[in-house]
Amino acid sequence: MAAAAGLLVAGLLLVPVSATAAPQHGQPEEQGVGARLAPRTHFVMRADGSSGLRADGEGIPNIDSVKSTIRSYYGDTGDGIANKTSSPYITELDRLVGSQQRKLAREYRHAVRHGDRPALVFDADDTTLWTYDMEAAAMDFVFDPELQDEWVQAQRFAATPGMVDLVNSAAAMGYQIFGLTGRNDDQKAATVANLRKVGYTAFTEDRFYTKWTGEGDSQQPDYISCAEAKCSTVEYKALTRRHIEAAGYDIVANFGDQWSDLQGGYADRTVKLPNPTYYLPSPNLPGVHQPWLAPRTHFTMRPDGSSGNRPDGEGIPNIDSVKSTIRSYYGDTGNGISDKENSAYITELTKIIDQRGHPVINSCRREARHGGNPAIVLDADDTTLWTYDMEAGAMDFVYDPALQDEWVQAEKFPATPAMTSFVDAADAAGCTIVGLTGRNDDQKSATIGNLTSVGYEGFTASNYYTKWTGEGDSQQPDYISCAEAKCSTIEYKSQTRAHVEDPAGGDYDIVANFGDQYSDLIGGHADRSIKLPNPTYYLP
Repeated sequence: MAAAAGLLVAGLLLVPVSATAAPQHGQPEEQGVGARLAPRTHFVMRADGSSGLRADGEGIPNIDSVKSTIRSYYGDTGDGIANKTSSPYITELDRLVGSQQRKLAREYRHAVRHGDRPALVFDADDTTLWTYDMEAAAMDFVFDPELQDEWVQAQRFAATPGMVDLVNSAAAMGYQIFGLTGRNDDQKAATVANLRKVGYTAFTEDRFYTKWTGEGDSQQPDYISCAEAKCSTVEYKALTRRHIEAAGYDIVANFGDQWSDLQGGYADRTVKLPNPTYYLPSPNLPGVHQPWLAPRTHFTMRPDGSSGNRPDGEGIPNIDSVKSTIRSYYGDTGNGISDKENSAYITELTKIIDQRGHPVINSCRREARHGGNPAIVLDADDTTLWTYDMEAGAMDFVYDPALQDEWVQAEKFPATPAMTSFVDAADAAGCTIVGLTGRNDDQKSATIGNLTSVGYEGFTASNYYTKWTGEGDSQQPDYISCAEAKCSTIEYKSQTRAHVEDPAGGDYDIVANFGDQYSDLIGGHADRSIKLPNPTYYLP
């Protein structure tokens, strides 16, 4: 029946317990409900971030799940270091290199028969030199140009899997090898030296093109003319390839990991290497239309990262595109600060509360009128307090517990849109307001202070549950028993809700449980579970 299957409204998964009856007070939800509390696995996302303009937060790939998927793809076990011998990425590159070597042999023979001077063009980063360890371990997927220059000058990059054999064998066939990279002239010598260091034999400085800095002798060459003062990547690379062909070469194939490495023509064909770790877009040359040189828009991704075990890098949502999509969703124009007045996120939250808040308030009023003891349970972060500015502006989507504690103790979080009026209305309708958060006991006072300062009226210390630290009096309560020494989020939260519904915890009937994470909701002990959208982190 439709009611038993759950209702998806504006990105909100509202899961009623039964089509016919609520659970008995003090009893968990029926087993089938928790199984439906799971993230989506199919996504439609444009590379430019514009998909975030839809009021559909659950339809945005969660950035933590994307990171986990990328790590699986590169065989990274969690330390930011790619497996150098076996991974889905290496498997995919091995297949690509094998097929390209066979093609290049045929194409070389064809070129020679026709009197051409065959050449190949290769990008550097993640085409011939492998940057994953820098991107993941050193930068945590947040580009740092100074740190990148340190790695370049120190020649720290490994070879992209399989590419040394491909380039060297192509040179041995007779191809002229050219390098063409977005690295600058000051990095040219170190880049060519790094290539030699890892086994490439065909790259030379005179046939390796780097970008000008605008200082001293490093100036824009005459053969490049751009529409604006700052050249786009496609203008720089396509017009450099035109320059190579004007010198008498036929570029048989152009290899790159970015679509902007390949757009603009001046090559017989293009070869795209997979790279979900960053995205460098660029408009194509005027009048050049190459719709096939574009990222995918449809993705299948499980939240646990296991989708990265497939050798299909293009099938992983690119992390930079995900960040752009999230920023659009929150109305962030690029400074890491959400729009507090108008955004797709605010539209969605407002619609959720408009559509789903009234039934909850009616339940509060009805139970209270009949002598019941109704309550609603609410998580803190991104359920009642809005953390986006910290996650994006202060952390750049890289969680820092020390910085998080600074924000908590300083009570810096605004209210989650539409939630203050709803919570206060539920309080006025007779529901006790219960807070249940993964924040710890040392953060309890500041959290309640923050909630009060942004307009919530119903939270009290006696009904606000924070997690124990294991130090001093802050110990695991007797009503929580966990399978291992460290309790999972679901064990902690579901057993706390059971306690709230037990006479020892107040003998409440939890008419609704609100959270932005599925782990806030799984485990029962609530008449209904209401999921608020949050693509900025994932806590399974």
